[in-house]
Amino acid sequence: MILANKVRLKPTPEQESQLWKSADTARWAYNWTLARQEESYRNGKKFIPDRSLRKELTQLKQTAEYSWLYDVSNNVTKQAVKDACDAYKQYFKKLSDKPRFKSRKRSKPTFYNDNVKLKVKGDSVLIEKVGWVKTAEYLPDAAKHINPRVSFDGKYWYLSVGVEREDEKTNWTGEVIGVDVGVKELAVCSNGMVFHNVNKTKVVKKTEKRLRRLQRKVSRQYEMNKEGSRFVKTCNIVKVENRIRLLHRRLTNIRKNHIHQATAAIAKTKPSAVVMETLNIKGMMKNRHLSKAVAQQKLYEFKRQLQYKCEKYGIRFTEADKWFPSSKTCSDCGQFKKDLKLSDRIFKCDCGLKMDRDVNAALNLAKLAN
Repeated sequence: MILANKVRLKPTPEQESQLWKSADTARWAYNWTLARQEESYRNGKKFIPDRSLRKELTQLKQTAEYSWLYDVSNNVTKQAVKDACDAYKQYFKKLSDKPRFKSRKRSKPTFYNDNVKLKVKGDSVLIEKVGWVKTAEYLPDAAKHINPRVSFDGKYWYLSVGVEREDEKTNWTGEVIGVDVGVKELAVCSNGMVFHNVNKTKVVKKTEKRLRRLQRKVSRQYEMNKEGSRFVKTCNIVKVENRIRLLHRRLTNIRKNHIHQATAAIAKTKPSAVVMETLNIKGMMKNRHLSKAVAQQKLYEFKRQLQYKCEKYGIRFTEADKWFPSSKTCSDCGQFKKDLKLSDRIFKCDCGLKMDRDVNAALNLAKLAN
């Protein structure tokens, strides 16, 4: 299977300037492709293949107005065009939402580097039009690095590459684990493992409190420096916004690290199968009282990580049907309790069963693998 390796880059100021230029060019090429597809649709024409757009972009580069595209590698723009076209194809297949234009302020700066031209030598990597860049750790030796991407997370630059590895030989325990995910707890397993909601910890609450204070502060500064209908961004505003960006990065890293630890703990028990609950996330996000808590849990990221870690160890991964009544069904006698409310945290059945509703749901999910 192909596993990703992500290493931090240590560019010089000149190299970092070139990295930003490549990321901005990739964003421009992506937005240019979306604009061309939208224009074609408005004129009643069909979807434009990426090979046609790449030829058009090559001709565009030869004009004086777009000669700045030569400052970065041609693979950066070519892959950005292909990514935009692939996003449209996913939309046509109803596998994703309609692709949107990338914002300079909100989108993640990233670009593609040709895997053939990516060279690794000790603690340095060769990136096109950037040069040899130092890395914080060694990249694994591989005959071929798959889909290299350079990205910026708000503080550091990273290089992520896919490396093909052999599947690990695993001695399974024969156990089947049901995983019930939710808002109260991140995950409750049928074998007794419970992974708490990291958003309720002191570290996250303290960080969110600091974030709210800085957001109010920068809002006041914008109002103080308002000139008519125009907001003026001062140097002090830029400093506060940088601190806000770093706090957002810290919160993201805390949540992602917690999910990595939880999914790794489940996969390392080496069961023969894992059954996970499928929640109606879109429906839950429409509830204004619940939407923020659901978004912070990163349930899709939890499923994605658990799925590839199960594949790594050869564990069978199954997703239950979205409307399977795991919480309202008795795990002992199978009786369906229609009047169970969300506020009822203890499941009580006429057969005498009395247990936590999440544990009961996890036990019901585990039975689906049989």
